[in-house]
Amino acid sequence: MIGSLLYLTASRPDILFSVCLCTRFQACPKESHLHAVKRIFKYLAYTPTLGLWYPRKSTFDLHTYSDADFGGYKVDRKSTSGTCQFLGNMIISWFSKKQNSVALSTTEAEYIAAGSCCAQVMWMKQQLLDYGFTFEKLPIRCDNTSAICLGKNPVHHSRTKHIDIRYHFIKDHIEKGDIELIFVPTEEQVTDIFTKPLDEQTFSKFRLELGLCEIE
Repeated sequence: MIGSLLYLTASRPDILFSVCLCTRFQACPKESHLHAVKRIFKYLAYTPTLGLWYPRKSTFDLHTYSDADFGGYKVDRKSTSGTCQFLGNMIISWFSKKQNSVALSTTEAEYIAAGSCCAQVMWMKQQLLDYGFTFEKLPIRCDNTSAICLGKNPVHHSRTKHIDIRYHFIKDHIEKGDIELIFVPTEEQVTDIFTKPLDEQTFSKFRLELGLCEIE
């Protein structure tokens, strides 16, 4: 059941967070986990005509969203990173992943997520360069001002010295002009759909912003 759902996330990003959460219990599943998986199938049965829409006249600017749910996983208190990349209004890449280590602050969790997002968008930038498209200062939209300030001026004081050095490569790309961190209000942070459970209204709003709509 999980395998078929993972296959479906390639075209239904709205179920990605729920499916990835259920995969963490595959080794020793309980009846409650089975009920959760069945609820995902019920949701899919209720929305069979929902699909991604790629309009022909969309713009071709590359931009991305990055977010993290600090300590959201109750079992080991690890945070969940979520990112999605757009070409104009068209979503072309998305992922939701539990972070490898326990973050000690919201800033750390958000900064790690932004670092993963930076790596992904730099790869996309290089791929698009092969087709003749060049981009400067690719925007990464983040809803945490502390993470944005850390990327622009990573002063090693007591709050940030515990962040692993490998995540500071985002600073280098900011200085080179490859990317820039931009603040986005939480209510407009579409990546929340990949990091945490949402109420029905917010979920439907972000689902539409991802480009999922009724396709007959």
